[in-house]
Amino acid sequence: MEHLVIVFLAGLLAGGINAAAGGGSFVSIPALVFAGLPSVAANASSTVALLPGTIASAWAWRRDFQAFPGMPMRWLVAISLGGGLAGAVLLLVTPQHAFDVLLPWLLLTGTLAFAFGRQLGAALRRRVRIGPGAVLWAQIPLAVYAGYFGGGVGIMMMAVWSLLGETDIRSMSAARTILVSAANAVAVVCFGLAGPVRWPETLTMLVAAVIGGYAGASLARRLPQPWLRGFVIAFSAAMTVVFFRRAYGS
Repeated sequence: MEHLVIVFLAGLLAGGINAAAGGGSFVSIPALVFAGLPSVAANASSTVALLPGTIASAWAWRRDFQAFPGMPMRWLVAISLGGGLAGAVLLLVTPQHAFDVLLPWLLLTGTLAFAFGRQLGAALRRRVRIGPGAVLWAQIPLAVYAGYFGGGVGIMMMAVWSLLGETDIRSMSAARTILVSAANAVAVVCFGLAGPVRWPETLTMLVAAVIGGYAGASLARRLPQPWLRGFVIAFSAAMTVVFFRRAYGS
């Protein structure tokens, strides 16, 4: 019962973070691992638990969505669905010990993307321009990553789109939530059918994340975004260090 309390509290925090700044999986996955779930099951369970909040965010952004020139949204959604499925299958066939070693690197990748993705996109935009075709190709590995792990993937997508010359943050945020929801939704179906999800912990976190998401949306209106992003970056960096020590320490 004690571990379910931990999971519930982590779900509240993860849902709030996702609603306010993004990056809730940096909380949910470590919490589930510390609650006793194997890392593969923790990753799958986290994806399931946070999906309703992701879909709710996509619905909230629906009025701000605008299609990018030369990139039909149906193509991007189709790529995201296929890539999400591929990433989910790849996670399911990854041996547990291999994922234990890989998890800290995934956390590091997601943390760096969350911390520096926007700045990198802006810096590259001053030097590089790419066409819609390149963006569609880039969406393939991003969608696979979203289905496999997903930390920081929304920031990665927006950084790539900025190379197209897109600078409307609202329209990019709307597109990001739609595509991340698509990749996560097909991954959830795959995880649910394949059976790595630990349902007591998942349902506990799901309910908490919905509550936290509602509260987080209210909090986001009151606190400066740099504070919220700073907290997520500091927390995810700390978890990255913990999991590196867990995987590689003596």
